[in-house]
Parts: sequence; C-alpha cells; structure tokens
Amino acid sequence: MRTDRCGDLRLTDQGRTVTLCGWVSRRREHGEHLAFVDLRDRSGIVQVVVDGAQDLRAEYVLQIKGEVRQRPNETTNESLATGEIEIEAKEVIVLSEAEPPPFPLDDRTEIDEVLRLRHRYVDLRRDRMQRNLATRAKVNSAIRSAMEEQGFTEIETPMLIASTPEGARDFVVPSRKEPGSFYALPQSPQIFKQLCMVGGVDRYYQIARCLRDEDLRADRQFEFMQLDAEASFVTQEDVLKFISYAVLSAAEKITGEQQSEIPRMSWLEAQERFGSDKPDTRFGLELEELTDVFSSTEFRAFQASCIKGIRVPNGSDISRNRLDDLTEKCKQWGAQGLVWMRVEKEELNSPVSKFLTEEEQTSLREVMKAEEGDLLFLVADERHLVRHILGLLRLEIGRPPVTEGGLNFLWVVDFPLFEGVDESGNPQPAHHPFTMPHEEDLELLEAGKLLEVRSQAYDLVLNGWELGSGSVRIHKKEIQQKIFGLLGIEAEEAQEKFGFLLDAFKYGAPPHAGFAFGMDRLTALLAGEENIREVIAYPKTQSGADPLTSAPNPIDDKHLTELGLRVLPSQQ
Repeated sequence: MRTDRCGDLRLTDQGRTVTLCGWVSRRREHGEHLAFVDLRDRSGIVQVVVDGAQDLRAEYVLQIKGEVRQRPNETTNESLATGEIEIEAKEVIVLSEAEPPPFPLDDRTEIDEVLRLRHRYVDLRRDRMQRNLATRAKVNSAIRSAMEEQGFTEIETPMLIASTPEGARDFVVPSRKEPGSFYALPQSPQIFKQLCMVGGVDRYYQIARCLRDEDLRADRQFEFMQLDAEASFVTQEDVLKFISYAVLSAAEKITGEQQSEIPRMSWLEAQERFGSDKPDTRFGLELEELTDVFSSTEFRAFQASCIKGIRVPNGSDISRNRLDDLTEKCKQWGAQGLVWMRVEKEELNSPVSKFLTEEEQTSLREVMKAEEGDLLFLVADERHLVRHILGLLRLEIGRPPVTEGGLNFLWVVDFPLFEGVDESGNPQPAHHPFTMPHEEDLELLEAGKLLEVRSQAYDLVLNGWELGSGSVRIHKKEIQQKIFGLLGIEAEEAQEKFGFLLDAFKYGAPPHAGFAFGMDRLTALLAGEENIREVIAYPKTQSGADPLTSAPNPIDDKHLTELGLRVLPSQQ
C-alpha cells in the first residue's frame, strides 16, 4: 500500500513519485484551493500539499500518491528531518475516518495518566511513546546480541509453576483439573535456571516476563521484563564481566557513547558514604563520619552511637521554611530530629551552636571541610538509622533530574548474607536463600555470627536505581540445607517446596552464578524517563488497574464453579 515511510524521505528523493500511508497530524489552510497536511507514521512527519476542498480531519488515515519536491527556501522547517521537501499530492484516499482524539497528541501537553491509559492505542501514536518503544526494541536487541556473543543460549522457562517463598506475594492461577490447587506465576526463573546448570546447559539467558504482587511505584509494575542469566564454572568476576558487557552495549546502542568499565563499591562503603545500597553517584553530598568529633560532647542530642553529616556547598541561602520542611521529612523517615548549621566566617550559626564547645565546632568545620556560605546537616542515632535518614535527605536536596548527569553505572558488592532477624528470631536473607556465603566468612556462619557474614551477592545500580541483583549460588546440598535451617525452613518443608532443586544437587551440580536486571528500568533511564510506565506499551496504573480493559474484574459464577472457587465478602 506504500512505497516509502513518511519520515524517511529527503531532498535526494526529489522528483520521485511515492505512495505514503499515515495519520493526519495537522491541517493548515492556504487559500481556497490548497491545504497543507502533516502526514504522520511511526517514522516521522512529512508535509503534503493537497486540494483544499477535501475534508481531511485530524487522525484521518490516508493513502497519498504524489511527487516529492523541494520546499521554497523560506518555508524550510529545520525542526523536521523531512523539512526540506514536501509532497505534491496527485491522489488522496481516505482509508479510515476518525473522531477527534480524546487528548492532544503533541508532547507539549500534560495529560491525565488514566485518560492516556484508557485510550492507550491513541497515546501510542505520540512521538514520545514511539521513541520509547523503539528504544526498548533496540535495548532488547543489543542485550540479546551481547549475551549470544558471550556463548549464552536463550531458553524459555515455564509461566505456570509451584508457589515458592521469594519475598513478595505470588500471583496464583487456580487449577481446573485439581480444584483447590493452584499454580503460581513466576516472580523470577531462579530455580529453573539453576536446574539448567545442573542439566549441563552451561550458559543460559532469557528476557523473561516475571510477576510480583507488590505495591506499584515509579520503578515497579506487577509484571515486568528482566534479563535473566546463569552460567556454570564461573566466579563473581565472570558474571560482572558478562553483565557489564551487555548493559554497556545497550547503553552505547542508544547513546552512541562507549564506557569501558563499570566501577564497583562494597555494600558497606555505599552505606557509609551515601546512606544507600543503590547510591546515585551523579552528585556529591556524601555522608561524613562525625562520631569521634562529638565523642565527649555534653550536648545530649549528640550523645549517640553514631553521628554523620552532609555539607551542602553554598547552601546557606536555603530558607528557614525549607529547613523546617526538611526537618519534618527527616522525622517522618524515623529521625528524632535534624540539626542544621549555616557556616559563617567566624562561627556556625545554628539553634544548637550554644550547646557545642569551641573545640567541637572547630573540629566539625575541619572534618567536613566547611567553608563560608556552606550549610551543614547532622543526624545522631543508631548507625543504620543515621545512614538511612541522611541517604534520603541527600536525594531530597541534591538529586538531579533523570536526564541530567549522564549514566553512572555502579556495581555494589559484598552484601551481608542476612539483613536482620524476624519476630521468631530467624535471620532474613538479604537477597534470596540460594546465595552462597563468602568463603572467608563460613567460620562466622558456624559460630552463629550471622549478621557479620558476607554473601557473594552483587547489585547493579544506575543513577540511584537498582537495575538488578545476582549472586554465586549454593551448589552443595549440605550448605543449602544449613541455610534453610537458619531461615526456619525445616527439612520437611524444604523438601516439599524445593525438593526438586535439592534432589537435583545429588546428581552433580556445577558451581554456578547468575544475575537478573530489569529491562523496563534500564530502558526508562536510557530513554530519559522518570517512570517505567512510559516505556511499557500497556502498563497498569499505580493502583494496579488497567483502564484500557478494566482489569481486574469479576468473573462469572459458572467459571468460579468450574474452578471450585467462591468469592467471600471483603474483610476490609
């Protein structure tokens, strides 16, 4: 039906007769007999000169036959790739008429998200969405090529599986054949890819669809795509190399810029310097250790196990209202309070200055390298809380927009094996229960010093977003059973839930390691978007609803009976 796409034509096509198809983006009258129509398809826009008597309205679908000609110099449009040419229409066929769209399709207009998603088929016509979906396709292609170059085999794992405890709630599917029994939709292909290693696959990858029933936010959807990979006879260093090559290849495909290596940082260093295990390293405002400065203080608020601070260069002009607002935010995050100090030439101007000795103020200025005009923020409390509060405060006052500061990838390594203890006294895994402890810390595991044990786990971070996680896996049955026992998973329960994995280990499991990262998150950052919904064709709203199809919705009683189910009244 067409010889060319609208956005592909150039001055070199002058004199050609072409056939184009697309939507009317805009129509402008030029006297009684002529009109200019901007014809749009996914490749771009081209101007068409048509008979002004024809009724061609916005979003009509047209087929146009005509000759490519050069525009007069004074009418050239430098903002369009096709801005030097236009089409002199010889024949115009209306393929489909259209009602006025429910919202403007230019990217200059902010539109209610629910309205956009209800009419997503219209929203997808916008340049922004076309660019984002094209970016996503390029990212997928680059990732696949990079993994295959490194000897990985793409394998699809099942979507209907047994429910396993992975930290988030499963979406479940009732079985018609076995009423009262359920499948689960996979939160990840974790166990299956480990079984691939037992099966001798050696290097597996998949761009996998995963589902988790957890609260939605800017970087999270119920269903998401992740690059999932696993390899045998490899170390942590090998996996970091594989994944670095893949993500940097994707970034280069989109930006055209090469980055040779991704820096790394230990989990502990990230927490101490940035108050986060996914630090945004595009800007400074790092946390400074001040505990020793106030080790002998008589100021009661600073008589704590940990004190840290942030220096904001030239921040003294921040208003008192803003300081009060930041103090209130810190309290909402769990702090008892926030101390601020304006750095002046001779003194530290603050409501608490009178409680600090001259020596303490001098030491504080020296440690924080404070200069006149700076603003200091201090928090005192338990170390984990101090880091958390200042980490959030740092982002609140300094984080740049997603489109600024470049792409700062970072590997965070040496995570703790356990992140805390639950109400029953059982440790909680920082990643998942299949993560191998650090070889040097196995003695601590035996000695019961569980919170000191490091894991062979690693996260990939980009501009403060956690792209994904990975680890060296446990491949020995006795170590896996030991970890299950520490987590409160008894042998019988472990056999019931993970028996197929534990049994597989009996038949010779190779040492193996892997990784998974979110394709939606990577694509969003490469596309300069703050929300992954902008790079997903048909996302859910923040409440989990789909305005386009009205999902989730009830099913009829006949279907429920077939499945052996009945709906109980809501307990809310």
